[in-house]
Amino acid sequence: MNGIRVAIAGAGAMAREHARAFASLPDAELCGITSRTRAKAEALAGELAIGEVFDSVAAMSAATNPDLIVVAVPPLVMREVAEQCFLSGAMVMLEKPPGYDLADAEAIAASAREQKRRVHVALNRRSYSSTRAAAERLDMLPGARFITVHDQQDLDVARRIGHPPKIVENWMFGNSIHLVDYLRVFGRGRITAVETVSRWNPADPGPVVAAVRFASGDAGLYVGIWNAPGPWAVTVTTADERWELRPLERAVFQRRGERELHQVDVDAADVEYKAGFRHQAALAVRAAKGEQTELPTLDDAIETMRLISEIYSL
Repeated sequence: MNGIRVAIAGAGAMAREHARAFASLPDAELCGITSRTRAKAEALAGELAIGEVFDSVAAMSAATNPDLIVVAVPPLVMREVAEQCFLSGAMVMLEKPPGYDLADAEAIAASAREQKRRVHVALNRRSYSSTRAAAERLDMLPGARFITVHDQQDLDVARRIGHPPKIVENWMFGNSIHLVDYLRVFGRGRITAVETVSRWNPADPGPVVAAVRFASGDAGLYVGIWNAPGPWAVTVTTADERWELRPLERAVFQRRGERELHQVDVDAADVEYKAGFRHQAALAVRAAKGEQTELPTLDDAIETMRLISEIYSL
């Protein structure tokens, strides 16, 4: 098979979803996989016909000469594994978050610059068919946008499912990146101001509310609900139309003067594969070929993490 040679670092649930998406592409070849748990890597390789299983990134890179390495490992070891991948010469796509906190992500970026590597981040919600449909339509509409982002996180749940204390402590980077990134997806221009209305209190987590302003005149409102029920939802309002993603995988819109909500069809690939992953994989393959794509870069992800840091005054 001729195509982009894709190697996988990691063999957990997210690695499997990435591998499934790449395996479906005619111009991608899954050439190798490595994981701290060899048995899991062997099982995934058998399931998806991945070329070979290796005990290290270095061995995998030397034997397969990949064009792209997808890194899907826990955040606490992301930096270590990413830096090993940078030595390979391949383009790298990191699962989010690219580091357990902002400083960790910036250290990864510094290593990437030192090795002169192209690094992207799998912010897959940008590849949802719902997100893409909303963005495409909104680009046709004049005037300023008002964006609302509703986030919900529960630290007790994060602890219960086994996340280490350092990850729980930085859960706004680990999980709120899914939502905060939407402010940068739909808000145009650089961020000119972040005003926190209700502040983060790590000793007693509760609502976090912040207003975000953009150079374009767009404005956003972030509402993070901690340790209490709430939705994940995004709305974008213009003078002519209001778009809503709730759940995030589905989009509806309402025109001015109407009460009817118009449903947008979900791409079949967002049902067959983890939402956004197949489109994201296709972008990654094109980027590995040297094409210009909208696949988020590590710098893009770090900008979102900086916005998180401002919202949470970290």
